[in-house]
Amino acid sequence: MIWVVLTFTFVIITIMPGDPIRAHYQELLASGVSPQEAAAQTEALARFRPEGSLLEQYGDYLLSLFRLDFGQSMYSRVEVTTILADATKWTVIPVLVGTLLAFGLGVAIGVFAAVKRSSKLGDFLTMTGSLLRGLPDFVIGLWLAAIFATLIPLFPRSGAVDIVAEPGFNLEFIGSLAYHAALPILTYAISAYGGFILAMKSSVVTVLGDDFILAAELRGMRPSIVFRYIARNAILPLFTILTLSIAAVFSGAIFIERIFNYPGLGMTLIHSIGRRDITVMAGAFFLITLAVIVANIIADMFYSVIDPRVRRAGEQT
Repeated sequence: MIWVVLTFTFVIITIMPGDPIRAHYQELLASGVSPQEAAAQTEALARFRPEGSLLEQYGDYLLSLFRLDFGQSMYSRVEVTTILADATKWTVIPVLVGTLLAFGLGVAIGVFAAVKRSSKLGDFLTMTGSLLRGLPDFVIGLWLAAIFATLIPLFPRSGAVDIVAEPGFNLEFIGSLAYHAALPILTYAISAYGGFILAMKSSVVTVLGDDFILAAELRGMRPSIVFRYIARNAILPLFTILTLSIAAVFSGAIFIERIFNYPGLGMTLIHSIGRRDITVMAGAFFLITLAVIVANIIADMFYSVIDPRVRRAGEQT
């Protein structure tokens, strides 16, 4: 999967109009730099040789990425790893907070919707979960921006922190961070909430029909103990969904950060595309793809750890 995305990114780079790498090489030659020195400077910038064949450039490109050596930004001449490290922190924290908030609410309300599944309230909760599950995250973001940043300007429309706030571990700076991140976090939470409530309701309904629940009720166990059995078994599949949701929301942050002009990894990727900054573009694509794949691997490993049935099946094989 990583190889496919990296190859696709390389194809995009090579077919981009103007060929930024070769244009930089030609600029150096026009300024009087020798061909050898121009090639060396260009290779130091983009990590592959501008005068090499397409296959040689592709090999240099893959080798540099697997060494996590993304080169320098063709726009600012700053190391790409520095740019991505600074941008990633603005994406990871809102994504994690929003997804965990959706997970907590979805699990709690999903249990309630399963218990009350024959009532109008249960139907209403299921219907709202289905509606939110079908809405794209950028549509939710546009609605929130239009309502709470334009019509009722309770929150800022852009930026990550007030420029007058003194950076540091102080109440003013932390409050400014939370204030600016409120709408992106709310967008992530609402977009992920529908999936969690529907998955939790379905899981609880399935567990309610299991024999051990019926046996516990026939033995006269207290409802609180029975509920604990239900919740503990029903929540297991949700942990896998949680990990996959973080990956999905992380990859979808491109649209949310564009809506709120939030300086995360998504906005960095958008700016790099607009500037034809191919080194930053390649690094951002690589990082997003790696995050999605790692999340999938963690989901599989985590589920086998928390579910003893899966663990025992693996030991038997």
